[in-house]
Amino acid sequence: MESALWICLTALFAHATSLSVAPRSYDTIVVGLGSAGTTAAATLARAGRRVLALEAQDRVGGRVKTVPFGDGIVEVGAEWIHGTVNSSVYDAAITNNVSVVLQDPSYQVLKSDGSEYTNKELIYELMEYTLEAQEYPPEVPEPLGKFLTRKLKDYLKEKHPELLDDEGFIAELLEFLNFTINSLESSNDWNDVSTQTTSVNLEGPQTMSWHRHGYKTFFELLLNTYNNGPGWPTLDIKLNKEVTQIKWPKDSTGKVEVVCKDGDVYTADNVIVTVSLGVLKERYTTLFSPPLPDEKATVIEKLTMGVVGKTIFSFPERWFPDVSTFVFFWRPEDRALYNDNPWMLQLKQAFVPKGSGNTLTFWANGEVAKLIETLPEEVVKEKMMHILRRFMGKNVTIPEPTGMIRSNWYSNPFTRGTYTYDNLQLVNYPNARATLAEPLLDAAGSPKLLFAGEATNSKHFSTVHGASDSGRREAMRLLSNNE
Repeated sequence: MESALWICLTALFAHATSLSVAPRSYDTIVVGLGSAGTTAAATLARAGRRVLALEAQDRVGGRVKTVPFGDGIVEVGAEWIHGTVNSSVYDAAITNNVSVVLQDPSYQVLKSDGSEYTNKELIYELMEYTLEAQEYPPEVPEPLGKFLTRKLKDYLKEKHPELLDDEGFIAELLEFLNFTINSLESSNDWNDVSTQTTSVNLEGPQTMSWHRHGYKTFFELLLNTYNNGPGWPTLDIKLNKEVTQIKWPKDSTGKVEVVCKDGDVYTADNVIVTVSLGVLKERYTTLFSPPLPDEKATVIEKLTMGVVGKTIFSFPERWFPDVSTFVFFWRPEDRALYNDNPWMLQLKQAFVPKGSGNTLTFWANGEVAKLIETLPEEVVKEKMMHILRRFMGKNVTIPEPTGMIRSNWYSNPFTRGTYTYDNLQLVNYPNARATLAEPLLDAAGSPKLLFAGEATNSKHFSTVHGASDSGRREAMRLLSNNE
C-alpha cells in the first residue's frame, strides 16, 4: 500500500514538474521594458497576442525611474512630457484623467560670491536667443557650438555691444550655454553636436510634469495596472531576465530563440529588441546569431549616446526660495579655487522637482556625469553641498541633507547612457536611425527581428514619446503583417 502511494505521488510530482518547466508558446518576445518595450508589449497584448516581456533590471521603466523621496517622489531619469500636441504620453494622461502640470519656469541667477545676479533677464534673453537660433541652422552643417557662438556674438554686437568687452562674463556665459545644450542633447560638448538634425519638437509646452503622480504612471496606464487594473491576460512579464543571445532564422523560417543569462530559453514567432543604443554598442557583436547585417552594425557604431546625470538631495524642510531653477554663474576670480576639482565648476544648476517640495536636483552631463557616478558618495555629497552653500547660503543657513540619490545611467550595464543625439558624423549617414529601425526578415520575408527605442525614431529621438511611438510602430508592423 505504501509503495503504491509512493508511486502515485511520484507520478503526480513528475507531472506537475513537467507542467511547470514546459515552455509556453509566444507570438512575440519583447526584450526590454522601457517606454518602447512596454508600449510594444501592451499594444500587442491588447490585441490578444501572446507576449513575453523580458527585462534585465528589477523594475519596469528603463530610463524612466520614479522613486519615493523627500516629501513625495522624484524622477531619477526622464523628467517631463515634451510637447502636448500628438503626444502619446500626454494623451495617455489626459485620456485617463491623470493630471499633469506645467513646470514653473521661474528661476534665480546666483553668483559664486553668494550674491544674486541683478540682471537675470539678460541671462534669460541670451539663453532664449541661443535656443531659438538652433531652429535656423546654416545650410552647410557645422558643429552646433561653433554656430551658436557666432550667432550669439553677432547678437551681442547689435543689442549689447558693451558686454563683448567683459571677457570673464562672455567666457562664463558660453560655458553655461554649453552646459545647457549638453543637458538638452545628452552631449559632452556642444561642438560634438551637428547643426543638421532630423529632430522635430512636438507643439505645446515642453516641460509638462507628472508631478506627484510620477512618470511611473505612464507605464501603469500602458500595462493596464493603474488604480489596481487587471493588466493584460496574454502578457507575461519576467524581471531580472538578462538576455545574452537572440537566435533568428535568416536563411530559413521558423521560431526565434531567446537565451537568458540564467539558462532559460524562450521561443516565439518574432522578437522586438528595445535595448538602448548604449547596450547595442556594447553587445551587438555577441547578442545576435547570425550577426547583424553590416549596414545595421555600421549605424550602431556611428550613432552616439550620451549621458545626463542627476544627484538629488532631500532636506528636513524647504529652505530655498519659491522658484524652480537656480542658475550658478561663476566669477572669474573664484574659478581658480577649484583647480583640483574642475568638475565642480560644471555644477551650474540646481532644480526643484515638481513631485517633491523639499528636494533639490543637481544636473550634470557628459564626462562630468560619468565622473560623478564613480566618486565616493560622501565626496559627491560634500562637494555639492559646498557649492550650494557658496551660491545659496549667504543669507540662509543650509541644513544637512536627509537623503541623497544619484543616477548611474552610464555605469548601469543595461542602459550605458541616457539618450542619443545627432553627432557630426551623421551628415554622412542621414538615414542612420531609419536603418537601425529596419526589421530583419527570414527566408520567407516575415519580420523576425524588430528594433524599437528612442534611437530608432528619426523625428523624436531622445524623448519618452519618441521611444513609445517606436514601440507602437513595431507592434503595428506585426499586427498588420498578420492581418
